[in-house]
Amino acid sequence: MEIVSDRTKPQVEEYMTRDVATVSPDATVGDVAARIAESDEHSGFPVCERRRVEGFISARDLLLADDDDPIFKVMTTDLLVAHPEMKVTDAARVILRSGIQKLPVVDDAGNLVGIISNADVIRSQIERATPEKVGKLVRTLEQIHDIELEQERRTVAIDQLTPTQGRVYADELEGRQYELERGLAEPLVVIDNGGTLLLADGHHRVLASDRLGIDAMDAYVIVIDHEIELGMAKTAANEGLEELDDIEVVDYARHPLVQTTKRLQSAAND
Repeated sequence: MEIVSDRTKPQVEEYMTRDVATVSPDATVGDVAARIAESDEHSGFPVCERRRVEGFISARDLLLADDDDPIFKVMTTDLLVAHPEMKVTDAARVILRSGIQKLPVVDDAGNLVGIISNADVIRSQIERATPEKVGKLVRTLEQIHDIELEQERRTVAIDQLTPTQGRVYADELEGRQYELERGLAEPLVVIDNGGTLLLADGHHRVLASDRLGIDAMDAYVIVIDHEIELGMAKTAANEGLEELDDIEVVDYARHPLVQTTKRLQSAAND
C-alpha cells in the first residue's frame, strides 16, 4: 500500500494521542461497560490483539449485549482508521463525515499507534500558521510580477469576494461550519487587486459563513495598488466564477479521499 504524504501540512502524528487505552477481544461486555462508566474520557475503545486493531467497541454496541458476552461478538469490525502521515484535514473529513468522535491511527502493518479525536482536529485548525502562508504568497507574487506589496488585516464583506476555486467538498464545508459555530475561524487570505477582492484561501469558510448568515469575515489582505494580470484571476474568469453561488459543492462520495480511506481500512483488516 502506498501512502502519499504532504509534509507541508500538519499530519495526524503531530496531533494524535499515542498512549491509547484498548480492550482485548476476549474481554467481557460487563468489564468494558464498567470501564466506560468509570471513565470521564472514554465512550469506547479500540479492540486490539496485542497492538493489531481488530475492531472498535462503543457504549452503543454494549446496549443489547449480555454481560458475559465476549467483546469480539459485539464490536464493530467495519473500521474507519487514519494513517500517521495522513493530513489532519483529511482525518477531519473522515471524522466529520462519519459523526464519530475518535479515529484509531494505524501504521502500514495495521498496528495501533495512536488515536485522533475531533478535539485534536479543532486544535490543529487553531494552530495553523496563516501568516507564513500569506508571507509565502506575497513573496511569490512579488517575484513573478516584480512589484512590492503590502499586507494588512481587515474585515471584508463576503458578498464582495470573487472566488478563485470552482468547487468545495460538502464534508469539509460542514467542518468549517462546525468551527464557525464554536467561534473558531482562521482568517481568510484575500488579494485586493486594484479594488477587486480575489479570495485566495478560505472558500470553505466563506461558504460556511454564508450558510450561517455571517456577512463579513476577518482576513489577511494582500494589497496591489493598481490592477495587474493575475493567474488566479484568469482561472476565475475562465471558469465563470464571479460570486459565491458559482462555486460547486461536491458530495463526499466523489472526494478522492474515499479511496485512501478504503485502502487504509483494508490494511487494518487484512
